[in-house]
Amino acid sequence: MSAPNIETIVSLSKRRGFVYAASDIYGGLGSSWDYGPLGVELANNIKRSWWNWLVYERDDVEGLDSSIIQNRLVWKYSGHEDTFSDPLVDCRDCNTRLREDKLEQNEQGKFVCSNCGSASLTESRPFNLMFRTTVGAASTEDDETALAYLRPETAQGIFTNFANVLNTSRRKLPFGIAQVGKAFRNEVTPGNFIFRTREFEQMEMEYFVRPAAAALAHQEWIDGFHDWIATLGISSDNLKHYEQTKQELAHYSERTVDILYRFFPERSDESKQWDELMGIANRTDYDLRVHSKKPENAEGRRINPDSTEDLSYFDPQTNERFYPYIIEPSIGVNRTLLAVMMDAYT
Repeated sequence: MSAPNIETIVSLSKRRGFVYAASDIYGGLGSSWDYGPLGVELANNIKRSWWNWLVYERDDVEGLDSSIIQNRLVWKYSGHEDTFSDPLVDCRDCNTRLREDKLEQNEQGKFVCSNCGSASLTESRPFNLMFRTTVGAASTEDDETALAYLRPETAQGIFTNFANVLNTSRRKLPFGIAQVGKAFRNEVTPGNFIFRTREFEQMEMEYFVRPAAAALAHQEWIDGFHDWIATLGISSDNLKHYEQTKQELAHYSERTVDILYRFFPERSDESKQWDELMGIANRTDYDLRVHSKKPENAEGRRINPDSTEDLSYFDPQTNERFYPYIIEPSIGVNRTLLAVMMDAYT
């Protein structure tokens, strides 16, 4: 039997009770989905497998469950307020809004609208992906002191709790902190069923290591997660690794490797059949530095005057203090569930 496409899985999901359209009796809401009786069990099994493998079967990983709404300063110093955005353009002919980095080119090499094919596009502008909200009964949308965000990733809650976990668990490097939780991104172009949604659940682990050990640890986690994905019943024939180029790397990353899955086997162009299932990044010491009260710039001024905690690590073996490097394997529940269903379909 040929490989199923996403539309086949959509039909199966509703018929068998895996996934329903959210608020369907009111016409639904774009890219919002509810897990049905079988879907919630499958999702829980995936999360349980991940947690058992990382937290229970290892002796160097602790668990955490951080808040969805954090102090706004978390997102200021992480860089999300300034840089967590997609470049947008509008088609002047059909008014479709598009991501500039996803535009296709016509035969003349001009970027065109994927909806109508027009090359009449506006100039690019940044669009921040975080959902804004206000905290407090007396707050207003114009009150900057009440501004907060729904977290766009779970990782920052781990970084800001690094010292807490270190002090209470008395861990020594290397060790990890794992978390499963909801994240929210105001995606410009959500779609393809549960592949890209504005509300999703992440399974993330931040593994703290000595800087000299980061490269080896990074590769070990790449290999380890490839093997874990296989335990879910996903064929290695439908997986491959992609090394991000320097131009593609996030500002904090020294190296990132994506594990791709063949989500779109119906596409004639083989290179477009693959998309990201998970990413494993070497985030260097960026996150602990930006959230720490200690680092100073070239002029001797504190980089972060608002933090109350020094997030550096004292190594009793070498009598040195430094900021650990962080290896981050990050995978979404939605995409993992979709991959499991596509691989299991017969």
